[in-house]
Amino acid sequence: MTVAIERSPTLVVRSAELFAGLPDADTKRLERAHGNRDLMDVLDILGLAGPLRTVSPWELQDPDGRHLIHAGGYAAVPFGESYPPLREAVVRHLQETHDLGLPQQSLSAWRGAVEANLVALLAAVAPSHADSRVFFSNSGAEAVEAAIKFAKAHRPNAGSMINFARAYHGKTAWALALTPNEEYQAPFRPLPGPVHTLPYGDLDAFEHALRELGPDTVTAVIVEPIQGEGGVIRPPAGFLAGLGARCREHGIVVIADEIQTGLGRAGHWFASVADGLDPDIVTLAKPLGGGLVPVAATIARAPIYRSMLPGTASKRHSNTFGGGTLGMVVAQRSLELLVDEDLVAKARRDGEVGLARLRATAERYPEFFEEVRGAGMLFAMKVRPVAPEKRLPIDPELVPLLGAILALRALHLHGISGCFANTTQRVVRLTPALNLPEPLRDQLFDRVDAMAAHYKQAWRMLGSMSPGRWIRLAKLAL
Repeated sequence: MTVAIERSPTLVVRSAELFAGLPDADTKRLERAHGNRDLMDVLDILGLAGPLRTVSPWELQDPDGRHLIHAGGYAAVPFGESYPPLREAVVRHLQETHDLGLPQQSLSAWRGAVEANLVALLAAVAPSHADSRVFFSNSGAEAVEAAIKFAKAHRPNAGSMINFARAYHGKTAWALALTPNEEYQAPFRPLPGPVHTLPYGDLDAFEHALRELGPDTVTAVIVEPIQGEGGVIRPPAGFLAGLGARCREHGIVVIADEIQTGLGRAGHWFASVADGLDPDIVTLAKPLGGGLVPVAATIARAPIYRSMLPGTASKRHSNTFGGGTLGMVVAQRSLELLVDEDLVAKARRDGEVGLARLRATAERYPEFFEEVRGAGMLFAMKVRPVAPEKRLPIDPELVPLLGAILALRALHLHGISGCFANTTQRVVRLTPALNLPEPLRDQLFDRVDAMAAHYKQAWRMLGSMSPGRWIRLAKLAL
């Protein structure tokens, strides 16, 4: 029998080429051939595909040489791109430390430090969490999945979950089941459940649901203190405190999804606690990674934590990369920067300035902006409809999406890199770095104002694209 000799394959691209700078055309070719081609094509049609390059932590440049203030990143870039103190910490770690990279079965000083610091930060505003425990993972969705498992292990005889309309918790199994968006959910049913979706901010509706369902059947309630992907929506005053009180009466676990709002983005260490909630579980992610690496955390009260991970069953939930040393180095340094640079207070102050600027712009151009909202350095701008649904030869459901797409392009053309809102329509968002220098902060809102002044009416954004781009977009939509 002849045994074939396996030949070593040839790599398509070498790191030396990437360090030297791969031509943009080659980058585009590789992404379209082997990645999410349709998304890349949409971004290319809009002129947003890049690749974007950093000029400073807070400034970018597109392939046309356009200067952009970085207000994108979906709240995951708390210090801008490659902030030098973070890079220095990573370099020092790689050069000087001898810790295991993935200390799954051993103690880790870096992991222990981040665990202790997260609990200390939470307990400083919510003292009942002084003995809480932390589980690390790699993304917000994973943090939510862990939170659901903690809750179900703690209340094994209850079966249902309660979430809220327009919520966004991620796109893995349980996280998707708790994200009531038909586009995201429809192809993947049946999803875990049962899940009962209630109006956000309606305490009467919540109390009615508890009576109808029976509180003993409810495992947990998951709530965002401010709905980020929903368009920066705040609940009415007293809602979160009331929600927590009702759940506490019945032993229902309350999960605060602070993946976007936590650790300073909304102007508080924990937006849920600032608004009167004392959650049983808190999920965190985006700012922990400092814009460099994926890091997520689920903080749970000690009895809840031990319900899922007790004694010899303490490996019942695990994560290969969660708590890895490189991630912990970045998370530790990120927490230090938030504290040492007083960025939570700065985010609150700058957020007040930014929201006042946006409101003034919206008042000047009411036919462009329908509404603007903000919470710390988390801003949303809802544009007026760009066209009646029946007048465009595309699926009517795509028309509101078109408004957001055109607004994102308009921001880019006026020197701002922004981001979408995943669970609402005609909304674009700004999530600038918490340490954005004041001159750039002012420039950012100057540019928003200049954009609105340029178009004056939202429908005029339709003219920002050439007929060729419209034809390409129409073909993709159809």
